[in-house]
Amino acid sequence: MAGFVGLVRRDVRLALRQSGEIGLAIGFFVLAVALFPFGVGPEPELLRRIGAGIVWVAALLAAVSSIDRLFAADFADGGLDLMALSALPLEATVVAKCTAHWLTTGLPLTLVSPALAVLVDVPPRDMPVLVFSLLIGTPALSLVGAIGAALTLGARRPGILSALVVLPLCVPPLIFGAGAVEADLTGGGSSAQLLLLGAFSVAAAVLAPLAAAAALRAALD
Repeated sequence: MAGFVGLVRRDVRLALRQSGEIGLAIGFFVLAVALFPFGVGPEPELLRRIGAGIVWVAALLAAVSSIDRLFAADFADGGLDLMALSALPLEATVVAKCTAHWLTTGLPLTLVSPALAVLVDVPPRDMPVLVFSLLIGTPALSLVGAIGAALTLGARRPGILSALVVLPLCVPPLIFGAGAVEADLTGGGSSAQLLLLGAFSVAAAVLAPLAAAAALRAALD
């Protein structure tokens, strides 16, 4: 457990030292949401209907944009080989790095989302549902993204390849997250969508580290 916590702390410190990457993810998130009203029009009724989907799509793209660097630096300097040989299982290493990625990417995006929801006319009463859906859904984006980052490790253009791998797998949380807000907006209740979103995150927490660790072992062999 000490090794797990130490690895999370190390990756969070490195991300904070290179704060430009965190700023880029948040900046991309802000710009993507802010530009949508110019493309679809300023009609409040239209924005209110698709606002949650806009925020979720922007959060997904912002999270995926930084996922290719999850293992790249450690792979380049040999640190990943040491992690594979350490007492900490490689699956736990993947979870630790995903935790650090979420703390420096997914959590900031979640905290910024209420301010951006105002731009796309999400009703104030639906903002808690939007924030909660992002809070339980963005960890799945980091976990699924780890699979793409591990599969494309060492590739010439890992960013594009990892996006092609990750984006189709992230469709379910996108549907459930945006659907929860829409269901709450129409009065149908959001509990079913939130439960499905939470189930997807739990399944990703169990299966994604196994798949990513297997891909990392193949890359290191």
